Amino acid sequence: MFIKISKSYEILSNEERRSNFDRYGQMDENQPFGHSQHHGFRSFHNSFYFDESFFHFPRSRDFADSKYMLHHAQFNSDVLPDSHKRPYLIKVTSEWCFACIHIEPVWKETVQELEPLGVGIGIVDLGYERRLANQLGAHRAPSIIGLVNGRVTFFHQAVVREHLRQFVEDLLPQKLVEKITDNNYRTFLDSWHVENKPSLLLFDQIPIVPLLYKLTAFAFRNYVRFGFVDQGETHNARLLRIFNINTYAPTMLLFKEDTEKPVDIIQARGMKRQIMDEFVSNNKFLQVPRLVSQQLFDELCPVKQFHRRRKYCVLLITGEDQAFLPGNKAFLDFATANRKDVLRFAYVYQRHQQPLCQALLHNQAVLSPQVVILERRSQAGKVLFRSVSGGWNGSEEDKYLLHEQLELLQKDPTYLTSDATLPELNNEMAPIFIIQWMNAAYDYIVQIYDDLLYSNWREMMPILSLIFSALFILFGTVIIQAFSEPGESKPRKPKPKEQPQTEDDASSRANTSSRPPKKDFVEVTELTDITYTSNLVKLRPGHINVVLVLTNISKNALLRKFAKEVFSFSGTQTLHFSFLNADKHRHWMPSLLRSASEAAWSESHSDDDEESSDYSGHVLALNGYKKYFCIFRPVFTGDDPNDSSSETSFSSDRRKSRSRSRSSSHSRSRSHSREDRAGSKRGSSRATHIEVHHKLDRLGLWMERLMEGTLPRLHVPAWPMLDDTTTNSFTES
Repeated sequence: MFIKISKSYEILSNEERRSNFDRYGQMDENQPFGHSQHHGFRSFHNSFYFDESFFHFPRSRDFADSKYMLHHAQFNSDVLPDSHKRPYLIKVTSEWCFACIHIEPVWKETVQELEPLGVGIGIVDLGYERRLANQLGAHRAPSIIGLVNGRVTFFHQAVVREHLRQFVEDLLPQKLVEKITDNNYRTFLDSWHVENKPSLLLFDQIPIVPLLYKLTAFAFRNYVRFGFVDQGETHNARLLRIFNINTYAPTMLLFKEDTEKPVDIIQARGMKRQIMDEFVSNNKFLQVPRLVSQQLFDELCPVKQFHRRRKYCVLLITGEDQAFLPGNKAFLDFATANRKDVLRFAYVYQRHQQPLCQALLHNQAVLSPQVVILERRSQAGKVLFRSVSGGWNGSEEDKYLLHEQLELLQKDPTYLTSDATLPELNNEMAPIFIIQWMNAAYDYIVQIYDDLLYSNWREMMPILSLIFSALFILFGTVIIQAFSEPGESKPRKPKPKEQPQTEDDASSRANTSSRPPKKDFVEVTELTDITYTSNLVKLRPGHINVVLVLTNISKNALLRKFAKEVFSFSGTQTLHFSFLNADKHRHWMPSLLRSASEAAWSESHSDDDEESSDYSGHVLALNGYKKYFCIFRPVFTGDDPNDSSSETSFSSDRRKSRSRSRSSSHSRSRSHSREDRAGSKRGSSRATHIEVHHKLDRLGLWMERLMEGTLPRLHVPAWPMLDDTTTNSFTES
């Protein structure tokens, strides 16, 4: 029983053996596929039998197919990371699939052609790897999928070998290989300093870049820059003559810091992928590369694993200014002349890698380049190092001293006496966030377009549902509200008759109408041609704009007094505060008063008087939606203690206010008008005696009455234009 349980566990834990058991019922690996079942079936029906071999269904897959079978765990652990180094061509198939049998010969020819070039091949069984098929987005067989950089792309053309080859080529990025001519070859080779990579040139007779060369460039794109030279073009003759290229066979030249002479050459008629990989792998780095990322540091100076595999990193800490170029060139010459398997030469710019330099130099400021010899001991960043005394100027004495210390280090590994923990290096070559975001957005848009073009509705349904939901919310809440006037849909209710208010009711209503200010200041904006429409003509229903009229002379004093008086009301959401410069818009106030109701102004005002009046210190409460306003005029408060008229005026005003609160709304409106006219007469008779900062002394009481709703309202048919040139025209809201 224990043996049976063990065998059952072994079968269930192995995807391939479990699949064989489900298909053929076999438990032994050495037993031929399907032998136990189909042999008896055939012997029993010797004269007539039916199995998959009649239609050539390979249920017992041959070795050529079984080695390409992909499982879910294997795909995520091996294939997906490897797709960043080479593209994969994956076929999705299933049993009893007639179309799969039809494309099988073309598939085998394509595999035999592309696999030697370095293309990864995979097969997914839709019936037994449903989880992997769902991850790939494949829901029918047969399907052919391209995988590169972790991105899945479906093949939608006719299954022909040329189409499959072009499909794989289109999966690769566009700018892997640069076309090189006599005009740009010097720029291409001299870019090693900026790109921090060697340069590889391929010379060939064909006009297009070979797929083999593109696949090699994709695998080593992070290490080497690739260029292609067409030998058949006439404008490349100078390039062929300089490097003495044989035109009868493809030639590859690899350049590092020296752009005049290649460091390695390979020439062969039948260029193989293994030869190209070995050629590039041996020349992945410059003679003295610059440390620009942690990945480069890990590959160039690996952590010591065994005693015989010690790797010492000779690091030059320098700058990128012109003054450091002679020392950097001398360090490159020294590294070229003293290359050994245990030594790795590199340099770093102190300005770009400050944490690393501070850890090695003990936070000391560096005025001249320094050379540090280090050995990495752990992945956590622990190193043993020693600084070369005297710095580095590139002189012969500095070269001799560095050579002497390197000889001592190879004889005695304890020569490195200092230790430190290095931080992770900054990635100087990393693209900025906006570029990464744009690339991701581009891939996403391309994928959506591809799904829409080929009707992959199963994958597109969640995205389409999200898009249509967002559009529905947009049209329902924004656009409809923008095109509909507020209050149109609501029927206007008849206004109830106002009930007489007592003084206590009015005070309680004023207290509830105003809220405590949310800020410690009052926002006062100027009414100009730009803000006039939004702050008055198109003002929202229920909102009131309190406008102070001033001049250039009285601007500062009146604004300070205005802000002080209305500060306690600034917490109300429906109140806005502005000011109007009467010097800039001198015709606006007379136009507004002329457009008011004739009954309210005909008794004591004329047009000539309005044109000549001084409106500085007047305050208007404007309701832009209902086209009415309330006006406040400066009233002398009698701040002089010798003048007793102030007390009389104040007590009289209080008595009138109490009498108004007991009267009806119509009589209250008429008494307000009479009082305002009386106040205007008193103000006009003593206007010369009112100083600027006293004009708004009674504004606080007027604001309380405004919040109570007890001020008289003057209606206008339309708001006048703010432009002085059109004084007689009006603006309809």
